[in-house]
Amino acid sequence: MNANESNGLLNNWLELANLQAKISQRLEQALDEEARLSLNEFYVLHFLSLNEDKKLRLQQLQERVGLSQSAMSRLVLRMEAPKCGALRRHICEDDRRGIYTEMTALGEDKLKRGTEAVKTVLQSLSTPGELPPELNAFLVRAASTVE
Repeated sequence: MNANESNGLLNNWLELANLQAKISQRLEQALDEEARLSLNEFYVLHFLSLNEDKKLRLQQLQERVGLSQSAMSRLVLRMEAPKCGALRRHICEDDRRGIYTEMTALGEDKLKRGTEAVKTVLQSLSTPGELPPELNAFLVRAASTVE
């Protein structure tokens, strides 16, 4: 690979990373305004919602959201606090070492409002000229799958 190809790959990667950061920033702002959620809090609620009983072990949640164990613990503590009230934590009855995190009714309401905010942002990104055509097509497909 020559220097021009290498620079091209790096420039493409940096452009994609910059685009992802901009989209994340817009999602953060919309989630805060509409549901008083951060993007990671939204991810936690989303992944919990994918399970029929709306609960997961803390370690499973950590792997899905992509946070360290300590960062996930702090996030869950904030979301359990009376100020937020979106989660409830309890000990696994089969394995006392396991901790489950469960979404509350308030969490379901926050997720519903957050999902609408995310859908609105993703749909707005499909405006002509906003993104490269390949990403537009991807985001249009992604927005149509958000419930």
